[in-house]
Amino acid sequence: MKEIIERAARIKLVVFDVDGVLTDGSLFLGDDGQEYKAFYSKDGLGMKMLQRSGVKIGIITARSSRVVALRMESLGIQHIYQGQEDKLPAFEDLQHKLGLKREQIAYVGDDVVDLPIMRRAGLSIAVQDAHKLAIENAHWTTTAPGGRGAAREVCELLLEAQGRLATALERYL
Repeated sequence: MKEIIERAARIKLVVFDVDGVLTDGSLFLGDDGQEYKAFYSKDGLGMKMLQRSGVKIGIITARSSRVVALRMESLGIQHIYQGQEDKLPAFEDLQHKLGLKREQIAYVGDDVVDLPIMRRAGLSIAVQDAHKLAIENAHWTTTAPGGRGAAREVCELLLEAQGRLATALERYL
C-alpha cells in the first residue's frame, strides 16, 4: 500500500471512465431512444471535494450521451471526451493540454478498452467489479463496485495521500 500512497501523492489529474465506473454499467433506453444512467451522489461529492483540493478531473468515455454532459456540468468537470472508442488519443491530448507527466495522472477504468491508458497512467485503478484484465493491469483496485462508491474511494485515497482529506471534510463537520 505504501507504493500506492506514493503514487497517489503525485496525482494532479484523475481521469474516469463513465459506464461501469461512474455508473454500474447499466444502460436504460426509453421508447423514444433516450438514454438514462444512474450516478451515485456520494461519488459526486467526492469528485467535488477532490476538485476543491486542486486536483483536476477528466472524463474519457467510449459512448456519447447528453446525460453524461449534464452530470459532469453539474459537478464542474470541464475536461470531457465522449465518443472515444480508442481512448488513448484523448488521454494524450488531455495530458498535453494540461502539461502533465504520466506520473501525475491517475486513470480509473473497468474493462479492456481502458487497458491502453491504464498501462500508461502513473496510478491505474480498477473498480472492484472490473474485468479481470483491468484488475490485473491496475496498481490498485477499489473495494466498492463501479457506480456504487468506487469513485468516492478513489477521491478519498488521493485526498488522504496528499494530506488534504481532513481539510476537505472540515466544512461538513
